[in-house]
Amino acid sequence: MSDWTSDRRLVRAFRPVAGFAGLDPVEWPATVPAAAQLLREGLELPGGITVLVGENGSGKSTVVEILAEAYGLNPQGGSVLAPTVRVRDSEPHAGQRLYTELGFGGRSAWAYFLRADTMHSLYTYLEQNPGKSRDRFHELSHGQGFLEILRTRVNQRGFYLMDEPDAPLSFVSCLSLVALLHDLAEADSQVVVATHSPIVAAVPGATIFELGEWGIRPARWEELEVVQSWRTFLGNPERFLHYLFTDDAE
Repeated sequence: MSDWTSDRRLVRAFRPVAGFAGLDPVEWPATVPAAAQLLREGLELPGGITVLVGENGSGKSTVVEILAEAYGLNPQGGSVLAPTVRVRDSEPHAGQRLYTELGFGGRSAWAYFLRADTMHSLYTYLEQNPGKSRDRFHELSHGQGFLEILRTRVNQRGFYLMDEPDAPLSFVSCLSLVALLHDLAEADSQVVVATHSPIVAAVPGATIFELGEWGIRPARWEELEVVQSWRTFLGNPERFLHYLFTDDAE
């Protein structure tokens, strides 16, 4: 058996905390199969990049928010140093049902949660609490601001959670994000990223989980529904759209 200290992971797993009452199957977030599975079984994290892929409503964001709460990050985005950034409270508040099993040196590592739908509030907080830098995120486009956050806050070995970071990004910018994710993995960072993008899901060496009515299951990139759908569309968009717009019952 290898020495425990040779495991370079900052976070080994998220484990269920004993003593909690069972999940009420008709109460959110237990109504989301992926969230219910996470809270029931926990999640073992590999090193490097973990990608969560699924349709709208599959539970990607809910899962990432629960992991943020369990780790001690603000579930609305930012680092542990920015706990006051809040918009409408919509998080599952189920993170206390999990505990974080840290790897060697994990607690001293930098950690950050990037959440695309609350970036406006995060920009405001960072401009009002500038620290050493004087960033003016609101003067940038949404995509430019997001890339600046990546450049300035996701730039060292650490544990990172990202919820749909591709949302404001162009094709070329998504490729830049893939390069960043690859570099983070090479530097022994760990990243859990929820995405709709087949580009982001294609980062070399990533562990992919597909979320849906089945819960959470391992997947291969070429078998993902989003990859197959994009291939079909780009191969023949006219035929694809014909079925979308047709009034035929066939």
